[in-house]
Amino acid sequence: MADYEVYNPEYSQEEKKKKNFNPKKLIIILIIIGIGIYFLTGIYQVGPSEVSLVKTFGKYTYTSGPGIHYNLPLPIQSRTILDIRSVKKIEIGFDTDGFTKQASYSSNVDESNMITGDENILSVEAVVQYRINDPVKFVFNLTSDYDLVKFTTESILRERVALSEIDDVLTAERDEIAMETAKIVQETLNEYDAGILIENVYLQDVNPPDPVVAAFNDVNNAKQDKEKSINEAQRYSNDVIPNAEGEAQKILREAESYAYEKVAIATGESEKFKSILKEYQAAENITKKRLILDSIKEMLESSKIKIISDNGGTLKLLNLDEVLGGDVK
Repeated sequence: MADYEVYNPEYSQEEKKKKNFNPKKLIIILIIIGIGIYFLTGIYQVGPSEVSLVKTFGKYTYTSGPGIHYNLPLPIQSRTILDIRSVKKIEIGFDTDGFTKQASYSSNVDESNMITGDENILSVEAVVQYRINDPVKFVFNLTSDYDLVKFTTESILRERVALSEIDDVLTAERDEIAMETAKIVQETLNEYDAGILIENVYLQDVNPPDPVVAAFNDVNNAKQDKEKSINEAQRYSNDVIPNAEGEAQKILREAESYAYEKVAIATGESEKFKSILKEYQAAENITKKRLILDSIKEMLESSKIKIISDNGGTLKLLNLDEVLGGDVK
């Protein structure tokens, strides 16, 4: 039997590769690639409205702003990225169900019903807007910012509504209650070191609960009628009283004028009598005759009966008819 080996070129190349293959090199390459991928996981990007908090072995190390950054991968370092510019919204007393062509809402009676200071019930729906103003406090001091802001605001809003009467909450104090609530909520969150800034609290809808709306409207209508009647009475009073006072003053002035006139006349007559009396006492007979003649002259001047004398002169006689008040002719 011949001792020889058949030469196959392709088989020869495969055998050559198997002989050159080194598993240790492959493992080293894979390890190098794995290490590279591991370190590449430390590259990250921070958005324009975001910041990144980097922790080293669980302890806060530094904060980085917008841009491309790198931190050592876990478990050496970790990062938390926060949006600190976007305003978050929390609804109290209602829930937004969704948006189709327009938003739809559903009431949350347990949250919205609040008692006023005069022991009435109001349905108060509010919206709280807030954002992060201290990322470190926000991340390391809070477990749920939503629950903290919602329950704190609801509690303080209930207390504030309970200090006011129902009419004030519905009208004059509505905005004041919202502003005071925002202020107190902010002070409370600052005490908690929450790192949250309250942007706004506004009362979206304040009305009586649905079951008492009709009765409440009746009461309001009655109050409006009452105010209307009071205003009409006041307007009538403002019209009548000044006129009456003016008329009274006019009558009083006329009475005073009449009194002054009579007093002045009486005083004049009295002075005239005194002067005549003085003349009379000085020349009694002459004055007596003069008075008689003046009286006769005065009677003749007012007489309607006239006598024509023979020489054509006219004599006036005493009007006895007028003096006696009878039918004397």
